Amino acid sequence: MINYTLAEVADRIGANVRGDAACTVTGLNTLREARAGELSFLANPAYRQYLDSTSATAVILHPSFADDYAGNALITDNPYLGYALATPLFDCAPILPAGIHTSSVVAVSAKIDDTASIGPLVVVGERVVIGAGSCIGAGAVIGDDSTIGADCHIAANVSISHGIVIGDGVTIHSGAVIGADGFGFAQHEGRWVKIHQLGSVVIGNHVEIGACTTVDRGALGNTVIEDGVILDNHVQIAHNVQIGENTAMASYAGVAGSTVVGKNCIFAARAGSVGHVTLCDGVHLTAAAVLTKSLKEPGSYSSGTMFSKTKDWKKSAVRFNQLDELVSRIRKLEKKL
Repeated sequence: MINYTLAEVADRIGANVRGDAACTVTGLNTLREARAGELSFLANPAYRQYLDSTSATAVILHPSFADDYAGNALITDNPYLGYALATPLFDCAPILPAGIHTSSVVAVSAKIDDTASIGPLVVVGERVVIGAGSCIGAGAVIGDDSTIGADCHIAANVSISHGIVIGDGVTIHSGAVIGADGFGFAQHEGRWVKIHQLGSVVIGNHVEIGACTTVDRGALGNTVIEDGVILDNHVQIAHNVQIGENTAMASYAGVAGSTVVGKNCIFAARAGSVGHVTLCDGVHLTAAAVLTKSLKEPGSYSSGTMFSKTKDWKKSAVRFNQLDELVSRIRKLEKKL
């Protein structure tokens, strides 16, 4: 059973204990749902209303809320970060034992560290290298000549194509496809002629890639995902895209081919970019925004029309299509005046 004293948790998250440092907690929960024996946190003031009634044994708090709570507390300047740092202590996800499952198919030329775990029905191709402590889940496929670094977690049914390079501490969730062909075709006499994709995908360290996300291989040269990037579920990264360090993309975001995304950018849900543009560092695209040109100045950018009731939205949509005519009429009136 998981069991930590508050002193141990405080040491892990860099907080100060107020109250009984020797009391123990066995899990994490929300303020509203926490029971005796569980640790909770208050990061959003909107949940302050549950602080008085919570049954949690202890709460991770900002100093500004410390006087509002009489129970055991872990005081830190960033409670949400404290919560994040505490989560590994209570993670009950199963851990595969080191070694290669008897049902897996592993090429003789593959080099797999003795501390790595290869689950059931995994296929590991020729000359693949898998580093220390990495875990490959059931049914995953690792193509020829690919390299996976140390302490990676490749979940069940992930497909990694040939010649892919993955750094250390990378997590790839189920259903993701790394290194499929990019969408490259030429027109000839009314038919599409396939352009074979000759590049690869290079993924840096401590990257997380969500379920059913796809990262296409480069046409010429590589698609590059730099250190610390986080991609949500159902994200599409096209061929030869470069994504800078610590950039985050929420679900259904998409980036078209040969786009360069800077460091510390954020793509909210369904945000996207056309191809062959460059985003500087620190760009934030709000939900459903579509980037159509390069950006040289950091900041928040939006596109599309505002959310409203359908009846009002339809009226606005009609008027939007009348804007060009309206501008022309205004210009004519201005000339007359």
